[in-house]
Amino acid sequence: MPPAARKPKSRTYDPAKTRTAVLAQYANIRAALPTLAPAQLALPTRLGDWTVHDLVAHVTMAVESVSRNLDRDEPPKAELALLDWPFATAARAADISDGTRELAAAHPDLDSLQALYARTEERLTDRLATVGEAAGTRRLATRTGAMTLAEYLVTRTVELVVHTDDLNAAVPGLDIPYDRQALASCTRLLADALATKAPGGSTEVRVPPYAVVQCVEGPRHTRGTPPNVVETDPLTWIRLATGRVRWADALDNAQVSASGERADLGGLLPLMG
Repeated sequence: MPPAARKPKSRTYDPAKTRTAVLAQYANIRAALPTLAPAQLALPTRLGDWTVHDLVAHVTMAVESVSRNLDRDEPPKAELALLDWPFATAARAADISDGTRELAAAHPDLDSLQALYARTEERLTDRLATVGEAAGTRRLATRTGAMTLAEYLVTRTVELVVHTDDLNAAVPGLDIPYDRQALASCTRLLADALATKAPGGSTEVRVPPYAVVQCVEGPRHTRGTPPNVVETDPLTWIRLATGRVRWADALDNAQVSASGERADLGGLLPLMG
């Protein structure tokens, strides 16, 4: 009997680079706000009945959570591993939706949204500067579980990159850019989450240029060309992992290539609801 598949170890992220990536991607979204017309704020998104207005407001919640958690007492130990975070978010979906609608209602027009973005960015920059080099060890009592600040910032790259893509999909021509480090961190975390959900070494998932992971139980590949290979680009992978694109549709549209009898990831995706 083959040995039980081991879950992957969480990779190391540079706290300074992650902090810069979060601020950069947030700034990219903020810079796009003045281009939005009132009619565009009312457009639907692919997030249920959320409008662009709702989604724009929600982005500030994802960032403000860092500052809010830094204001709280530091928990004695970390409870939630980074690779478990993607699977812990669904339980809070209803609360997040309610909070988003309340925040959007309190900021009903573009001017008030822009002011909200400015306050949120200023507060985050100030709080992160206060923490300084302790970012690698400082713990946060987040609503999904206590985590280190360094790892929680990695989760913020997922929030910001995914919602940048949601906004670009909702508003024709918006084209908010992606910070390279933010996109890399988001891609790597979601690729590692797949390997956590389906540990093993029979299938190689490639998301160039940012991630390669081994997953799925079965005969382990040791050398040469792997018998089971999945390959796609970062944004398609992120959309698959978060349920924005279905596996079958990505295959039909040639957005992903899959070869080998263990290369069908349809039953494992999405990773986040």
